[in-house]
Amino acid sequence: MGKVKITETILRDAHQSLIATRLKTDEMLPIAQKLDSVGYNALEVWGGATFDACLRFLNENPWERLRKLRKEIKNTKLQMLLRGQNLLGYKHYPDDIVEEFIKKSIHNGIDIIRVFDALNDIRNLETSINTIKKEKAHCQATISYTTSPVHNIPYYIKLAKDMESLGVDSICIKDMAGVITPFDAYELVSSLKKEIKVPLELHTHYTSGVASMTLLKAIEAGVDIVDTAISPFALGTSQPPTEPIVASLKGTQYDTGLDLTLLSEIAEYFKDIKEKYIKEGILDYKVMAIDPKALIYQVPGGMLSNLLSQLRAQNAEDKYEEVLREVPKVREDLGYPPLVTPLSQMVGTQAVFNVILGERYKMVPKEIKDYVKGLYGKPPVPIKEEIKNKIIGDEEVITQRPADLLQPQFEMFKKEINEFYESDEDVLSYALFPQVAKKYFEDRWASQFRIESSVYDEAQKTHPV
Repeated sequence: MGKVKITETILRDAHQSLIATRLKTDEMLPIAQKLDSVGYNALEVWGGATFDACLRFLNENPWERLRKLRKEIKNTKLQMLLRGQNLLGYKHYPDDIVEEFIKKSIHNGIDIIRVFDALNDIRNLETSINTIKKEKAHCQATISYTTSPVHNIPYYIKLAKDMESLGVDSICIKDMAGVITPFDAYELVSSLKKEIKVPLELHTHYTSGVASMTLLKAIEAGVDIVDTAISPFALGTSQPPTEPIVASLKGTQYDTGLDLTLLSEIAEYFKDIKEKYIKEGILDYKVMAIDPKALIYQVPGGMLSNLLSQLRAQNAEDKYEEVLREVPKVREDLGYPPLVTPLSQMVGTQAVFNVILGERYKMVPKEIKDYVKGLYGKPPVPIKEEIKNKIIGDEEVITQRPADLLQPQFEMFKKEINEFYESDEDVLSYALFPQVAKKYFEDRWASQFRIESSVYDEAQKTHPV
């Protein structure tokens, strides 16, 4: 076993987990070169919720963010998180959109694409994997980790082998809820390392309080890469802190070789940024807390805050514990889907409806109906007929790959934004988030118009016609 590699999450998952993805590009760029000099395996900088947040909340172009980071970070691989056929949205997109999005991501600077499917349905990963490989980027296939009567070691070994057979470059165990315990991680990593030849990475969250111990046991078992976050944006619903892991491995056979002094300098920079977000009320102390209930309910940190906000909107915060107890029941009814985007939001919303209305499945969101119809993929366990009938009656359930039902849409979207079109990246932004992207385009046009008008006015003063 050689030295362990570290993937740093500060520029993506760490701030997504703690401050709802509000870190601005201008806050990333001053520290980018220093991050580049650390010697990380990779910097996770894009994907997940960053794309949506840039457009929706920060009035930033996510593609421009990626290009700026790539310009500053010359030596370290840039990594993104992709939801397979869902890309960075919450539904399935046609193959032409998936292919074009991946091509543009790589063209704009991404080296490693970590691709997952919420149901671990390989069919939903194939187009992404094939395109990433065709574009000669590093494809990291991802196991969405959870526990249930069917999610056991043989299940994960088969899944990993299926992924490896598609030619992926590495495999990640993605524990979005922070529920993999140290000895379970040791057993899973040990078992996978005996069966697969590609490098293995572990991604977990500190939500339940066991994550640092889990990383150490996974390292003992032979994991090649672990994900951590620089300390000011670690812990809570984020990842284990980078510096203590580096210090713990120093002088051992697993020594990362990373410089603790340099990491400390980076941490100082992010301490000031953290203080700013605390003062602004964006960093809620609740997301920094340890919640061992996550081990019981398997609810990811982001899902917890989402449930709370839904209950507040209904003046029903007192139902929080009841909703937490309902989540595993809904999950069992729906065939034990892993609670990761978009399934975590869908299951959570259904649990809220069941509790608030006092009757299970009295109201069912369209997304849950589509899921039961097979439009998100194949559930890990077949859904019982009684539940199916309650949710969709006698409507048909599809068995083919959901994206096979979708027609190409790139050219259609391009026509729809003709008046705002500046690049194919604009088309992709619009395809994923139509209303949000259109508002961004309108604001961009207005801003450009104001600049051009002011330049014209200034010219008139100097050289009147």
